[in-house]
Amino acid sequence: MHLIPQHEAELYVGLMSGTSLDGVDAALVRFQGQANSPELLDTFYLPYPQELRARLLALHAAQPDELHLSQITGTDLSRLYAKAILALLEKTITNARLVRAVGCHGQTIRHRPEAGYSLQIVNGSLLAELTGIACVTDFRNRDIAAGGQGAPLVPAFHAATLSNPVEHRVIVNIGGIANLTSLPPGGGVTGFDCGPGNMLMDAWAARHLGRPIDENGMWAASGKVLPNLLDAWLANDFLAARPPKSAGREQFNVAWLDQSLSGYEAPEDVQATLLELTARGIVDAANTHCAGFDALYVCGGGVHNPALMKRLAELAKKPVHATSAIGVDPDWMEALAFAWLAKQCIDGKPGNLPAVTGASGPRILGAIYPA
Repeated sequence: MHLIPQHEAELYVGLMSGTSLDGVDAALVRFQGQANSPELLDTFYLPYPQELRARLLALHAAQPDELHLSQITGTDLSRLYAKAILALLEKTITNARLVRAVGCHGQTIRHRPEAGYSLQIVNGSLLAELTGIACVTDFRNRDIAAGGQGAPLVPAFHAATLSNPVEHRVIVNIGGIANLTSLPPGGGVTGFDCGPGNMLMDAWAARHLGRPIDENGMWAASGKVLPNLLDAWLANDFLAARPPKSAGREQFNVAWLDQSLSGYEAPEDVQATLLELTARGIVDAANTHCAGFDALYVCGGGVHNPALMKRLAELAKKPVHATSAIGVDPDWMEALAFAWLAKQCIDGKPGNLPAVTGASGPRILGAIYPA
């Protein structure tokens, strides 16, 4: 029995706000027919106000009255999510009653699977109230309850929609953290977080350039890689660990970066070394755990960094493409995935891959807040 009415062609909204803390991606997605393949109808992006971003970033560390602060921040964030959804529906002239559910990842402020939890703040009840649409949230904790990492979640979507009968594809998502999905033609899908993505590069650019990103990787390209620093970073325990594994700001953050520096490094050389760390983390992981892959397909913010894409191709010695080459806009992969995960939950189907997360079996992921 379906909790939400089902129609032949179904509309969902997928929401994603990731580790980069830049804003809200909202995607209107249609699922139709037995194939259950998603069609991206339209999108809307809403940047985080600086004050909200600062509060979210602060919540990654312990502070006085953090329970209260997390709740009011989650409420404010949910109002922003609702604003993005309603703007998307207005843009597409779509009645909210036609949308079966919203899949909302929420904003991660703690990811501690080894302690038995992962915390993404969002007020699902308020989001359902403000939009008039059922909301599915809390996608990670059922997997963790079953012994898994609760992340990454998107490989299940990759496996369902992007596998190819002849090509061994590796899907590379470069957000704040980088993760891989290995899609060999004969099955045996694997996926895991492989290390820093854009997060440290963005933080270093913000500190030294006063800008949120290193545009096109040009600043990194002006520096030189510091071999001793790179070797020290590559010796990090997380990078050497075998999957399943997942990471966040707990493992890779500005304090981790600062403590590794002498203070005498040229800022552009640190940026060049950070870019090399991201590229090496991805390619080393692909070579080690995705043996025999044919090509890398990149999505997430990192796809817009030509210096990083060039370095990936040089290291991999295999074709490196944006996921647009296989029919998915690289900027909207994760929002699409959370629309798909919401549909899996509403339909009573598993949303995890135990081989990816380490869970003891397939589980239906998500908590439903009816409209």
